[in-house]
Amino acid sequence: MQVWKFGGTSVGKPERMKSIRQLITEDGQPKIVVLSALSGSTNTLLSISESLNAGNPSEAKSKASELRAHYDQFLTELYSTPVGLGQGQAIVAKEFAFIDSLIATSPYTVKQEKEMVALGELLSTQIFEAFLQEEGISSALLPALDFMVIDEDNEPILKVIEQKLAAVLAPVKDKQIFVTQGFICRNPAGEVDNLKRGGSDYTASLIGGAIQAEEVQIWTDIDGMHNNDPRIVKNTFPIRELSFAEAAELAYFGAKILHPSTITPAKLKGVPVRLKNTMEPSAFGTLISEKSTDVEIKAIAAKDNITAIYIHSTRMLNAYGFLKRVFEVFEKYKTPVDMITTSEVSVSVTIDQTTHLDAIMSELREFAELEDPDMNQVIICIVGNFWADKEGIAIKVLEAIKKIPIRMISYGASEHNISLLVDASHKNDALNALNEGLF
Repeated sequence: MQVWKFGGTSVGKPERMKSIRQLITEDGQPKIVVLSALSGSTNTLLSISESLNAGNPSEAKSKASELRAHYDQFLTELYSTPVGLGQGQAIVAKEFAFIDSLIATSPYTVKQEKEMVALGELLSTQIFEAFLQEEGISSALLPALDFMVIDEDNEPILKVIEQKLAAVLAPVKDKQIFVTQGFICRNPAGEVDNLKRGGSDYTASLIGGAIQAEEVQIWTDIDGMHNNDPRIVKNTFPIRELSFAEAAELAYFGAKILHPSTITPAKLKGVPVRLKNTMEPSAFGTLISEKSTDVEIKAIAAKDNITAIYIHSTRMLNAYGFLKRVFEVFEKYKTPVDMITTSEVSVSVTIDQTTHLDAIMSELREFAELEDPDMNQVIICIVGNFWADKEGIAIKVLEAIKKIPIRMISYGASEHNISLLVDASHKNDALNALNEGLF
């Protein structure tokens, strides 16, 4: 069995939802289909929550009414029979009644907000499964809230997901198409929660790992992962094959087509992940697996909103334990470090989460001297095969970017990654220069 995931733009219009129906049924093979919310729905639901948090329920009601009108129009264009339309209208009426109840809830808490945001996926999947029923497709809805669970650290519990998903699948195992929600889950308290934005990719990979699928396919509106950001750089091209390690580096460092966490469950279970284009379904896309090709430099990605912290201490010279103290501070505030460089008496690190920046800086000052942090930085990641005995790789990279000021360089920690820190004002020039120099 395969797992196919479709994002919001792929289900954002009735004609696209009809195209997905054709795609998933043409080979006659059973599939689990993971759907995101209709494009724009999650943003609107978040906006409704913002109005409620600001104490403006009338504005929230107005936004909900506009969203309801969008869904009502969507249904009339999707279904072709009175029975199908009636079923779709019943789904929308039920879920929007729940939205109304959330708007009327006081106080409006984080719990209600997560329930609100989950409704995008709950609506799209129920509407789509009802459409499959209307079309005579043998299908079943698999409620993600019945099997997708996370722990206290917001990490999915794969073993529990395997057990719960098997139990959900057992009564409907004779069906051809199984539809489920991406993004949403339950936390240890049993409350509705989510895998954060972009988490539908993660859902597909978790399901693929849980059932040890033949393949996980992530369908978007671009033909695979490109060698550079096509929004900034001209003449980019899709990469045909990537290893799990290479794809993980690219996803973490900014490749928008893939959620950073997606690769982990698939890699753990050895399940290939293929990136496909709903607009060009016959295109090969990008295959991510345990294998790698001999291509030296594969791709470039950029991660925005980076903050660099510069730490100095003469006590670091010929001492042990200093770095331990530094990283204990970041651990305390659950703030991951992206890059690190060191000298005899200095260490520089980058972070992309600044929620606890002031507290981190305050604690670091207790045993070190700090410069003012550099905000609005960008990590540019060059990914490929950089084995230790390869010669000339660093020279190629630095020669290509010789006119761009570089704040930090990380090379050698991975056989697949060279990372450069530059100011955001140089991002576009750096990506274009690297593209011209390396490809």
